[in-house]
Amino acid sequence: MPESSAAMPAHHQPSQDDTVLFTEKLWPGFWIWLVAAGLAGAGILVFAPISTAAGFTAAAVLFAIEAALLILSTPAVTVTTRTLQVGRASIERGLIGKVEAFRDKEATAERGTRLNGLAYLCIRGWIDPVVRIEIKDPSDPTPYWLTSTRRPDELVAALT
Repeated sequence: MPESSAAMPAHHQPSQDDTVLFTEKLWPGFWIWLVAAGLAGAGILVFAPISTAAGFTAAAVLFAIEAALLILSTPAVTVTTRTLQVGRASIERGLIGKVEAFRDKEATAERGTRLNGLAYLCIRGWIDPVVRIEIKDPSDPTPYWLTSTRRPDELVAALT
């Protein structure tokens, strides 16, 4: 479900004639949170010889820091009638060419053997599908953007 423009930072709010067509936050998957909890739990092992309370306190603080970093580093993909924003990068829709979605082995190849070193990447290892967005700006050496998305068909539809 698209977020309302009120949920967007003030400097990224679309104008009244710039409707949001697609938005997605690339949140960490469940297993990433389990890994974070496991790493935080190591704090118990380190500080338990001093005191059990210190061990549990260290684990709680470590998990809070890990959670804050995961949340703050979660990028968004937003398509409006005029722009595309992927993470910190933004481009006018008129400079976008061919848009393709890839899944499974094809997505792995796009992130690996077929990857152009000049491409802009916003990929997350816990999200398999990717969308390749061709950039037609003659002044930009970036051939395409490659972004992870859990809803590749919706993103492609919003961009075409």
